[in-house]
Formats: sequence, structure tokens, C-alpha cells
Amino acid sequence: MEKQDESMAALSMFNIDSAEPARMARFYAAALGWVVTYSDDSYGMVEGNGIKIGFGKVEGFRAAQWPDEAGAKRFHLDLQVDDLDEATNSLCAIGASQPEFQPGAGRWRVLLDPDGQPFCLSPRSAVTQ
Repeated sequence: MEKQDESMAALSMFNIDSAEPARMARFYAAALGWVVTYSDDSYGMVEGNGIKIGFGKVEGFRAAQWPDEAGAKRFHLDLQVDDLDEATNSLCAIGASQPEFQPGAGRWRVLLDPDGQPFCLSPRSAVTQ
């Protein structure tokens, strides 16, 4: 990859549409070991490792379906973990769920966050693409 001398812009944070922003901020803060820096009924934000993720309330929010047969999935987060089973159990205990359909032949795992948005877990040692 070629390094650019000057960038046109810098990413300051990532915002995600949500049904319940405060709940999502609590979930991702717990999942990532980050801090909730803002939380109310319309917006939530977490920060950690120099990264910010915001959750904005969208009336009538509908999560993408998994598996994504209709092409409605707009994004997903990839989280690296030390142990897939342990992380799955811990994340499900704080509000995630594990859908039946699991691609990747066990190399990674798909979970759904409390809003129903898919995210992936992969072993820390795995190379992600």
C-alpha cells in the first residue's frame, strides 16, 4: 500500500444508526473495555484506543437481516478475541446473540449486537482481510 504524504481528511469517529443508543453504548463499552463518554435517549458514544464510535437514534430503525440475503447489511465490525468460545459466552451474557448461520468453517464467528446488527469475532492471531 502506498503511503500518502497529505490526506484530504482524517477519520474522527464512526457513527452507527441505532434503535437504543444508550444500550448500544453500554454494550460496546463492555465488549471492548472502552468508556461510555456520552449517553442519552438520542445518542451514545464510546471511546477507547484513540477510536470513537457513536450510536444515533433512528426512529423506525430496522437492523440488517442475517444472513444478508437481501443485501441490506451496510457494515459490520470485526472484533479480535483471544478465545472464540469464551468471547461468545461473555458477549451473549451482556446482550449479544448467536445466529444459527455461521459461515467461515469455524475460522470466525458471527454474533448480533443488541440492536440485531451483525458483527464478527476472529482469533487475535488470525489474519483479517
